[in-house]
Amino acid sequence: MDIVVKGRKTEVPERFRKHVAEKLKLEKIQKLDGKVISLDVEVSKEHNPRQADRSDRVEITLHSRGPVIRAEAAAADPYAALDLATGKLEARLRKQHEKRFNRRGNGRLSAAEVPDVVPGVAQLNANGATAAEEAAEAAATTTTMVGSLEVQGEGPLVVREKTHVAAPMTLDQALYEMELVGHDFYLFVDSDTKEPSVVYRRHAYDYGVIHLRTDPFAGSEAGGAGGALGG
Repeated sequence: MDIVVKGRKTEVPERFRKHVAEKLKLEKIQKLDGKVISLDVEVSKEHNPRQADRSDRVEITLHSRGPVIRAEAAAADPYAALDLATGKLEARLRKQHEKRFNRRGNGRLSAAEVPDVVPGVAQLNANGATAAEEAAEAAATTTTMVGSLEVQGEGPLVVREKTHVAAPMTLDQALYEMELVGHDFYLFVDSDTKEPSVVYRRHAYDYGVIHLRTDPFAGSEAGGAGGALGG
């Protein structure tokens, strides 16, 4: 695995390059992600005196046969920024490692172990339904109004509305932002089409993207974008 250290509008001392090689322990990284190909470390400097406490920025980009993982941090000197960025990178690597570990089925309960861990889950009533199903059926008989919606039972329904101001961005930038926040999807405005789009993580380690195009003459059709994330 290669480590490439480069500076953006700044010189990178040889001493710092050696420190990067010592700080980014390859054995630890490869243990968390055995598919790592290379690590890019970019150092940049902010010359504005008002940003003295965040004048040095370090961005680490990990390339592998899985998703690209990035971590960045800013501090008063590049060594402190590297420490912060390394901590973020290792945290995201551990998260990805645990996700793959759980996906393979490790740590999952067998059917025989479920009643011991979740009391009452396997208890059936006279009609052959579980206690949870019986309670859900009883709750479904009630009808309430949530705004202009008529809802049967207690849900599950979460009504929450948020409005965000977003600058248009490219698909690559949207992928980058999604990795930074650690979500499985990211809503953005495409800088080319100026239309809303969603990038999301699919099975394995590839991505999908959904573009919405406004059509005032289009009618409501079943199977629209609302169910497309599972594809």
